[in-house]
Amino acid sequence: MWNNFWNIIWLMFWAFALISYLFALFAIIGDLFRDRELNGWWKALWIIFLIFLPFLTALVYLIARGRGMAERQSRDVQQAQQQADDYIRQTAASSSPADDIAKAKQLLDQGVISAGEFDALKAKALGHKF
Repeated sequence: MWNNFWNIIWLMFWAFALISYLFALFAIIGDLFRDRELNGWWKALWIIFLIFLPFLTALVYLIARGRGMAERQSRDVQQAQQQADDYIRQTAASSSPADDIAKAKQLLDQGVISAGEFDALKAKALGHKF
């Protein structure tokens, strides 16, 4: 029974090591293609080394370029956050249906649009299909 238990523990250890390596490998490959300063030949060379000497190359890459990986990741996260904030600000700044109807009513009162156009704008503001 104990022999089988330790085999399971050993299997779990190697499964954890393999999954950890795959996470590191995908992070390295993602970083290679995200890096705009590294030219294509260097990227190809890193990939070739990752294929033929995977563990050693991954370790060397993380030691040599780890700081740059962190900086690129941080920059991308900040850029994504800025885009999300801009989208939220833009969406929040859009007018409500009541505001759209009030503007259309002003245009109708000024004679800029007809009653039919006002009805169409009102239906659009309320989300009705026409």
